[in-house]
Amino acid sequence: MTYIAQRARQGNEGIFSMINRCCSEKRARNETVINLGEGSPNRTPAPPILQEIVAACRQDEAYRYPFILADLPKAISDWYAERFGVDADPCREILPLWGTQEGLAHLPLALMEHGDSCILPDPGYPIYHYLPTLVDGTGHALPLRKERGFLPDFSDVTSDVARNARFLLLNFPNNPLGVVASLEVLEEAVAFCRAHDIVLVYDNAYSELTFDGESAPSILQVPGAKDVAVEFNSVSKTFNLAGIRLGYILGNADVVGALTRLKGNMDFGLFHPTQRAAICALTHPDRDTIIAGVRTMYQERRNAFVEGAASLGWNVTPPRGSMFIWTNVPGGGDDVAFARFCIERASVAVVPGSAFGFNGKGFIRIALTQEVPVLKQAARQIGQVLAEWCSTHH
Repeated sequence: MTYIAQRARQGNEGIFSMINRCCSEKRARNETVINLGEGSPNRTPAPPILQEIVAACRQDEAYRYPFILADLPKAISDWYAERFGVDADPCREILPLWGTQEGLAHLPLALMEHGDSCILPDPGYPIYHYLPTLVDGTGHALPLRKERGFLPDFSDVTSDVARNARFLLLNFPNNPLGVVASLEVLEEAVAFCRAHDIVLVYDNAYSELTFDGESAPSILQVPGAKDVAVEFNSVSKTFNLAGIRLGYILGNADVVGALTRLKGNMDFGLFHPTQRAAICALTHPDRDTIIAGVRTMYQERRNAFVEGAASLGWNVTPPRGSMFIWTNVPGGGDDVAFARFCIERASVAVVPGSAFGFNGKGFIRIALTQEVPVLKQAARQIGQVLAEWCSTHH
């Protein structure tokens, strides 16, 4: 019998498999399901970025080994200087990646030894909880509780956990919580990691998706942050480029250098048309207008769903950022059961909060990845069966 390593047997595949199976069963009966579970942009990138991808695909160099183009780290550095007032050396402090998820997945190989531990947000994006598994390590939860606005309380980390952890991971604007952290919260995080000699890993992939005039900071804006911190970001959500897989890490030169050496033994860089698209997105004269359009699109979608739900007596907390709504299971009850109920009775797929950790129980995540009329219809379909749910789960 073929031996399969334990690390390949772990993860949260079960809940997502359940959602996919339920959706497939509905479609097999020729029933339509509105998918608000998948957090992937549903639109193409802006015309100049799309044109750059097509033109680059026609070049001979696109099909050679794709070493990193010098213009890409430079474009990232210039973007961070303009957007956040952060200086980052393109040669030593920036590394482009096959998406932030790929970079996060490889980071434990650079920062942790066999059996080491790290501190992870709970609820948190599922890949976070899988990271220590890759080195047979241990993850300790940093609870993000509703009563604190889903912001971290670093006093929850015991001295033993802090003393032994290799890194602490935070993500704001947050997936799945839709929360934005202030610079003051990030200052607390930097101070905590400095005091305990822990690397601070900050996932800022939703930095440009904030609403109602709010602006998300970078961890690297905190004075001295580069002594302990690295930040991940991406062109995926900001420019509707999730499919081309391009993210980046920047910050502490030692950590970036370690990941660079590691990846130097794994791949040759990024597909050149992908790099050209990112360079175009970050440097195009219409960049800020493009970003504002994407931000407005998600805010309109958020408002459409929240208002549609409210009209049916379902009060949904509007997110301040990201492309997700995070809300209690209406009337209470098991989140996995409610997700199954939504698919079977409302023909709408949502994700149960427990897919994101122990502290996600009793919540659901709704992805704003459909157009406004579809989101209104989804809210209407769920709202119409809420009375049935509440009557059978009390």
